[in-house]
Amino acid sequence: MANYNRTSRKSEQENSETVNKSFSSMYDNAHKRLFSRKKRSCPLSGPAAPEIDYKDVKLLSRYISERGRILPSRVTAISAKKQRELKLAIKRSRILALLPFVDNK
Repeated sequence: MANYNRTSRKSEQENSETVNKSFSSMYDNAHKRLFSRKKRSCPLSGPAAPEIDYKDVKLLSRYISERGRILPSRVTAISAKKQRELKLAIKRSRILALLPFVDNK
């Protein structure tokens, strides 16, 4: 009887492990489908993209919040390299008084 109990416990553990594995893989697949997003490309990269210039206030103002803060790249989908260029252009235009430092409302 002792051998029977040992084998049944092992088989129960193996069954529960296979059920847990199949459930976790099913959950992972469903989770990936629900929360996967299409990669957004950088709007300032590519052949037809506008050039970042500190004098182009219309372009720079698209990447500034209503309060005058620079929007993060995770919101605007800009690459890290272009985000650094944009930051520099915005700061230059602020110094030359083309853009406000803070929007007082």
